[in-house]
Amino acid sequence: MKKRIIGIDLARALAVIGMIIVNFKIVFGYKGSEVLQSIVGVFDGKAAATFVVLAGVGIALMSKSALAINDLDKIKKTKIRIIKRALFLFVIGLSYVSIWPADILHFYGIYMLVILLLFGASQRILKIAYFVLIFCYPFLMFLLNYETGWDFSTLTYLDFWTGNGFFRNLFYNGFHPVFPWSAFMVLGFWFGSKDLNDDVFVKKSMKTSLIVFVCLQVFSFAAITFFSEGDAYIRGELEILIGTSPMPPLPIYMLSGSSIAIFIISFCILLARRFENNKIILALNKTGQLALTFYVAHVIIGMGLVETIGDKKLGEYSIEFSLTYALFFSLSCVLFAMFWSKVSKVGPLEWVMRKLTD
Repeated sequence: MKKRIIGIDLARALAVIGMIIVNFKIVFGYKGSEVLQSIVGVFDGKAAATFVVLAGVGIALMSKSALAINDLDKIKKTKIRIIKRALFLFVIGLSYVSIWPADILHFYGIYMLVILLLFGASQRILKIAYFVLIFCYPFLMFLLNYETGWDFSTLTYLDFWTGNGFFRNLFYNGFHPVFPWSAFMVLGFWFGSKDLNDDVFVKKSMKTSLIVFVCLQVFSFAAITFFSEGDAYIRGELEILIGTSPMPPLPIYMLSGSSIAIFIISFCILLARRFENNKIILALNKTGQLALTFYVAHVIIGMGLVETIGDKKLGEYSIEFSLTYALFFSLSCVLFAMFWSKVSKVGPLEWVMRKLTD
């Protein structure tokens, strides 16, 4: 049995903490310090992208041995397990989407089915699929109105529970639509199929992805500044087209999110390998192993607690409160993970998923 790569769980922990920070900001509010708004804004769309890329890495690691020797029986069993897990996540995500419309888990279920279509595909086909998913999206926007179904003033999707609305939201203009977001999981599946114990490959991936990310950020900022010529309206339109905002998920955002995800994962692999016995690394490693539990908990417990006992309406809190509470909740997750690791090797929700899908 191959040794678990600690850096993957470390990256997963950082992605979950990043998502907690972003989601608490969205739900509770972000009025106040512009400096803190800018700091928290760094995580927008990037933590979630990393989370999805990591899921693709996980599927690759799960299926690598079977695909390597083309063991048809093992491949079949792996596919069945993935289908079961996809259904599990789809149902779990939808079960609380009425209280957390920006849920990502039900999208996950469909991304995983996309990966099944690419099982056994060559490296070349995986790369083509990744770019096709990203660059087909602008053409979809020419054909379909991105704003259909949305009330952006309240971030409410008006016809989510109708057939057309649900399908449109899931595949085209929801918070994390299958087109093009499944490209993140395809990227992770490709990356995970590589030898992640090869420091040369991981270091090269880290350096290349960082260069790509920085170049994209500089290009986006410079192009928007140059072509807008100080006009606020034009700047707003350009930020949609060539900015790095996740909504709509146009190519610059997708490539930016992809590059920062690979950088974070590569960096975490190398960091954890060098400081394998560091107490902070070990604590975050345990946290990453309970990522699914903590994602659901931050909605049900984290958001629910403030909504129940808070003295303000959701959306009216300051950025100071949202960030402080996010960090406090994240620390609580780390402490719980350390305690839980002494009781069980898998998280509570992870245990349920394994029982139902393995």
